[in-house]
Amino acid sequence: MSHAVDPNTLHTDTYVVAAGRPTRSPGASVNPAVELTSTYSADGPVNYARVGNPTWNAFEEALGGLEGGSALVHASGMGAISAALSLAEAHATIVAPDQTYNGTGDLLSAYQAGGGTVARRHASDTAGLLVAVDALGPGDLLWLESPTNPLMDVVDLPAVLARSSERGVTSVVDNTLATPLLCRPLQLGADVVVHSVTKYLSGHSDVVLGASVVADTERGRALGERLRRHRTLHGAIAGPMEVFLALRGLRTLSVRFERACANAAVLAARLEAHPAVARVRYPGSGAMMAIDVAGPPDDPEPAEQVCAATRLWLHSTSLGGVESQIERRRRHPSEPDTVPHSLLRLSVGIEHVEDLWADLDLALRVGTGAVQP
Repeated sequence: MSHAVDPNTLHTDTYVVAAGRPTRSPGASVNPAVELTSTYSADGPVNYARVGNPTWNAFEEALGGLEGGSALVHASGMGAISAALSLAEAHATIVAPDQTYNGTGDLLSAYQAGGGTVARRHASDTAGLLVAVDALGPGDLLWLESPTNPLMDVVDLPAVLARSSERGVTSVVDNTLATPLLCRPLQLGADVVVHSVTKYLSGHSDVVLGASVVADTERGRALGERLRRHRTLHGAIAGPMEVFLALRGLRTLSVRFERACANAAVLAARLEAHPAVARVRYPGSGAMMAIDVAGPPDDPEPAEQVCAATRLWLHSTSLGGVESQIERRRRHPSEPDTVPHSLLRLSVGIEHVEDLWADLDLALRVGTGAVQP
């Protein structure tokens, strides 16, 4: 049993600190226990650890309240994405932005190869997305990211989700980049939200986890049971220690994200005027952005040189940690050709903004040959 806190009566900053705590009693622990067991005695609420774990419950309670629904923790972000995509029937249609996280894109390609249909529309083409949603029926699925990864395009979530709700179409929003601090898709009409918990929610680059969240409605609960069954039968379950660490990371989400977003806004403004930057892709909020390094968009070398020249920014494949990270996304074979070779994705961390700027400014000048390394 946990200590009940109401997300509707507390500020978010307070809720993430207070949620998922054990019931208060004399001598009780302030943190939930790490339940390290595979086996439970018969006739209890859980009969086997692939089905449930008390450590999961604490994190799921906290994230569910934060998103305004009921959460499930998965072994990875891809585990959550796979479960959510399974809500589409075998030969149905999935509507999605023309550019998504490449892991999602690979699963969509596999779905299409298996006989399903994937209808792609540009993320900012609201009219096109609405027309595509109007063509959907039972068993079909709407998949959205806002902003998209890594191009940072923004979907008009209120308009598109409202239309999907009217049509009774199951909708899923990957909310990893925005986090529930900037966007709560369930309140806009989404049926399911997915997260790579590895990223901002845990925030310290030390766990691999995912999560799905459904609305607290009859429809949402039915979808939640399908997601739970998928998690149980496919075995993509989380380790209790990783979940404990994710809940600990969630406690500081508000302060980490506030600092990272403030840093990102400063850097985006300065990068707009940088001679080595051809384009800044910044959605106007959040801590993620992408830049196109000056030069031919099909030439990867300047962007690679920028990554090699940084000393503070970490050249790595991830995002959402306390450390700032930079990567040329087209170095991955699965990244679609809509992503320029010259594009760098930036995950802005919580370091001092002037240190981040000094390191990035010099790396950009080195990478484009303006100064010698």
